[in-house]
Amino acid sequence: MNTDKEAFLKEFGNDYGYPSAPFNIDQIRASQFKRLDGLVYLDHAGSTLYSESQMEAVLNDLTTSVYGNPHSQSDTSLATCDIVREARQQVLDHCNASPKDYKCIFTSGATAALKLVGEAFPWSSESNFMYTMENHNSVLGIREYALDRGASAFAIDIEEAGHHGVSRSTSSSIKVSPHPIQRRNQARFPGEAPTGYAHNLFAFPSECNFSGVRFSLDLVKIIKEDAERILTGPPFCKYPTPCHFMHQANFLFGYPTGLGALIVRSEAAKLLKKTYFSGGTVAASIADIDFVKRRNDIEELFEDGTASFLSIISIRHGFKLLNTITISAISRHTSLLSTYVRKQLLALRHDNGSGVCVLYGGFSSEKLCNEMGPIVTFNLKRPDGSWFGYCEVEKLASLSRIQLRTGCFCNPGACAKYLGLSHSDLLSNIEAGHVCWDDNDIIHGKPTGAVRVSFGYMSTFKMPRYKFIDFIVSSFVSVPYQSGQVHLPRSIHYSSEGRERRLSTTAFRLKSITIYPIKSCAGFSVEGWPLSNTGLLHDREWILKSLTGEILTQKKVPEMHLITTFIDLSQGILFIESPRCKRKLRINLKSDSYCGGKEAMDLQAQRYEVQGYHNEVNIWFSNALARPCTLLRCSSSQYYSCLGKRGSVGMCRDVETRLNFVNEAQFLLISEESVSDLNSRLRSNVQKSSTGLQIQLNPLRFRPNLVISGGEPYDEDGWLSLKIGNKCFTSLGGCNRCQMINLDSQAGQVQKSTEPLATLASYRRIKGKILFGILLRYENDNEIGQGADSWLQVGQEVDPNFD
Repeated sequence: MNTDKEAFLKEFGNDYGYPSAPFNIDQIRASQFKRLDGLVYLDHAGSTLYSESQMEAVLNDLTTSVYGNPHSQSDTSLATCDIVREARQQVLDHCNASPKDYKCIFTSGATAALKLVGEAFPWSSESNFMYTMENHNSVLGIREYALDRGASAFAIDIEEAGHHGVSRSTSSSIKVSPHPIQRRNQARFPGEAPTGYAHNLFAFPSECNFSGVRFSLDLVKIIKEDAERILTGPPFCKYPTPCHFMHQANFLFGYPTGLGALIVRSEAAKLLKKTYFSGGTVAASIADIDFVKRRNDIEELFEDGTASFLSIISIRHGFKLLNTITISAISRHTSLLSTYVRKQLLALRHDNGSGVCVLYGGFSSEKLCNEMGPIVTFNLKRPDGSWFGYCEVEKLASLSRIQLRTGCFCNPGACAKYLGLSHSDLLSNIEAGHVCWDDNDIIHGKPTGAVRVSFGYMSTFKMPRYKFIDFIVSSFVSVPYQSGQVHLPRSIHYSSEGRERRLSTTAFRLKSITIYPIKSCAGFSVEGWPLSNTGLLHDREWILKSLTGEILTQKKVPEMHLITTFIDLSQGILFIESPRCKRKLRINLKSDSYCGGKEAMDLQAQRYEVQGYHNEVNIWFSNALARPCTLLRCSSSQYYSCLGKRGSVGMCRDVETRLNFVNEAQFLLISEESVSDLNSRLRSNVQKSSTGLQIQLNPLRFRPNLVISGGEPYDEDGWLSLKIGNKCFTSLGGCNRCQMINLDSQAGQVQKSTEPLATLASYRRIKGKILFGILLRYENDNEIGQGADSWLQVGQEVDPNFD
């Protein structure tokens, strides 16, 4: 046993690994989660994992039993009703809720449970919806029902005097800080006097899914018993108001998904006023008159339609494993793993002594870490105090086969609170184009989200210590480098010493020209090709779009690489082939097969006018990709940049020239010498890992338009401009590479690996980007035709300049 694990077990050994259970953690991992070998899964707060024995039991149950619709009286239906009844009891037992006082209403998920409360709650103009800042969007959505019906809504921050979190039961320890009151509509009867009684709703999580901060359920009792003192100021200072609380739960064992439950106190359930009725919720109804008699049982009244009874039946097999280990043991096991990770992250220091990690959850001291759950949320800082973007962390983690979560986790209140984002910051970020799940992780020098890791009952010490922490150290912690300088591992170091002298004696030549007519499909190489005011003529002039409006790329549809293209300029025809289509498609460049008029489309902060094609063309591409899609062509007229209110230009780097459907610029240039250097590094990595899997990359793997030869690897990094023949180009900087270069087409199949992006990340990373190749803009003020002077030719001299 190594020293690290000995120290870990010395501190946490009594609670780690289920010492009192029939199977310890190592046995559980070996027998139930063999599929995790080589994969570090750290997103259990998003979705935990099912065990092998659980799924075997579910399969055996469903293949050996017959379960009928519970809304019937047949034997199979009655059997279903019995098992559903047992499942309700299991859920109540899990929540420590007595069936005398609580009911379990199955829903399609936790969000549906919360939506049910918002829809059915008896809001009035005197009602209040109070919620903690640390709440999921699914809770904030209840606010819409409250405000639409004239009620007020406001967020609060809860703290303990001299102590963070909520753990003591005395109201004197509670401090509530309300945020501004929101009211969409004034009271429906402005002149009416307050009745002195209204139904109010208070929502808080038992554990914040952003920070891992836990709230004690005693908070319910504390606020109900001393609301007048705690909730000082409007609207509660006018009159005391009783509160009713709802709790929701979803399941903890990975399968089934799409199933949740509302655990509701029986007395509170009587207040809910349901409007809609459906099959199963009524005792009787008459079709042609206004008559309906609803069922009396709470569960039957609120479970619309046929419940997902096969999923409900399946949960008992998940509970079986959890009950064997026990929930309390799981809580201790996962909490100590998160405690260990917090301590390790807090201890990390850059070479200059500055801290690497900022933890969220209100605790900056290791002494308070034990108050937290199995969630660790953080951001990372560079030695100069600037932030690493969370997208960079996620991208590199994925290359190391570490699965974690980034962003705000659908919890905007906690995100803004812990990141210190004001309303002005949030609105500015939105105007700059930031939305949930995008790559805008740093705006105006501030992070827009964070990195979250979370642990499940099958998580082991090895995962955080030898995988995750080592990954953080090797990727983001500065180390000594050359003459006492500090640098981050995996970053680019530019050295201009002797470069100008060397370049003056080096001959660079254009080795290949490649055009990609359809975005993300295969291109074709030529000896010479004309230039246009959008780059190479017809390059990325076409695009494929799904029927739902999604732009198709190899990132989501790897099979696009199997579609080959070729343009015969003399015939004016685009030829397209696919292994899935027997017929070669021919599209006339001066096409008469357009369908309908032109339409506007925004993409990568650019606005285009596009033209669609007749159904025959769209059917061909739908067959080639095995999904419905349409082909669109960029029109050459009425093109303009699409800017945000504050002048932001999104991710497109070239906003001064006309572009076809490229991500950032007109041209991508790659050096053969740089590719050769990368290949030697890949071979070295293979030898070190002893995998025996050789990787030899062709420059076209990177989808360049131009490949050059000559000079040293990465000479192109320092070029500000260049001439190819007598054509002038401006460098827009390095090309940020993504997972797309990890797709490899062999024998008609597209395979995905972590290379070459993982190797590039080890030495070509700077400010969150993994750079390889440079982006170019063609500098020409005149209209370009197809004369000899407007062509690029293989073999032409390349003359770089860095002044």
